[in-house]
Amino acid sequence: MIAQKENDSALLDVAEEVRDFYDHYPYPRPIDSLEKYRRLWQDPQRRRADYHLAWHARPYKEDLSILIAGCGTSQAAKHALRRPAALVTGIDVSATSVRCTEDLKRKYSLDNLRVCELPIERVNDLETNFDQVVCTGVLHHLADPDAGLRALRGVLKPDGAMHLMVYAPYGRTGIYMLQDFCRRTGIHASDADIRDLITALGALPPGHPLENLLREAPDFRREGALADALLHPQDRAYSVPQLFDFLEKGGLKFGRWIRQAPYSPHCGVMAQIPQASRSPGGSKGVSFAGDAWLGYVPHRMSDTISVQQRLPPGAAAVLINKNHTYRDIFMTIDVTEKRWVDGIDGNCCIGDIVKDRLQSTSQQIEQIDMARVFFERLWWHDQVVFDASRLTNTNNGQGPNERLKRNQNSIANGSISKPDHS
Repeated sequence: MIAQKENDSALLDVAEEVRDFYDHYPYPRPIDSLEKYRRLWQDPQRRRADYHLAWHARPYKEDLSILIAGCGTSQAAKHALRRPAALVTGIDVSATSVRCTEDLKRKYSLDNLRVCELPIERVNDLETNFDQVVCTGVLHHLADPDAGLRALRGVLKPDGAMHLMVYAPYGRTGIYMLQDFCRRTGIHASDADIRDLITALGALPPGHPLENLLREAPDFRREGALADALLHPQDRAYSVPQLFDFLEKGGLKFGRWIRQAPYSPHCGVMAQIPQASRSPGGSKGVSFAGDAWLGYVPHRMSDTISVQQRLPPGAAAVLINKNHTYRDIFMTIDVTEKRWVDGIDGNCCIGDIVKDRLQSTSQQIEQIDMARVFFERLWWHDQVVFDASRLTNTNNGQGPNERLKRNQNSIANGSISKPDHS
């Protein structure tokens, strides 16, 4: 009993230290304008693609209930702005972050937003269940991340989806080296110590192992962000297996990565090595077995581009997702595949896109097989998401795949983490 009380006291001390840290160094940097963000999300196709990342088999709707857990200075306001029909709740332990969010709420008349100064562990106090829980960059700062995740799972609806982001160890190797340096040299989260740290980092010689990190990482360009990266009182990282264990203990099932291509053996350099076929795929729920895939409605993902200059021989375009960090992840497509991509409008299913662009009768079965492979590649490469909610819809008693077969007789023989209820 004494040991339990001591542990509880230690957890409370960490939580209080984290609260004080963010009150003094709010993150991200407070902003007073959301105009660029508003313009970006006025695009209905962007909102639909974002929705079907989480729910590929559920019909699109705008009136969601959304929780932003650990909303920081602006994240909840952004979500309320981009989905005016949704009811958005933002919670944060930092009074400074809550005040910044309230300022944006007033400025943009966000009547669909409520903001509460509340720790994640007490989220049940809201007495509300949510379609979507968004918690990015927060759980790894909690004294007990498992307790935080369980609390969030407790307010997620049975068919809800949770968007999580936690630190990964490998990309932060240099960060942890610098954190250790700060601990050993007694640098703390104070304005004077941060100024001294900036001076010390600026004095590193050319060729130092941390040179690229310091040059490229955005968190080293401002004092508050530098403090968050290097001087945070509570910080841990998760490898991929550790993340899966974390989700399972929290009563959740992994759905997909927001950007899955870097984790996939189907993309980039990974797809070219002999061991690629032995690697697990990762994402679940979207299948290209059978012929149901012909009824999927593809939506182009935001920030994807089609490059049509300086192409390799035989290519009609190169498809790139600008959110990918590494340059090995791209798709080179030919003339037929480009016709299919150009046919993606967010309304037509794959079957109709392919049917309208079929070549001669003798090539039809072959092109259906090609289309299966191609649209699956588009999905793995983060070029598209799918709306599979229309598979039960009919047109004169026929689904889209059946229409394709009957209209083309020669083809007749061709064929995102959620609650765990198991």
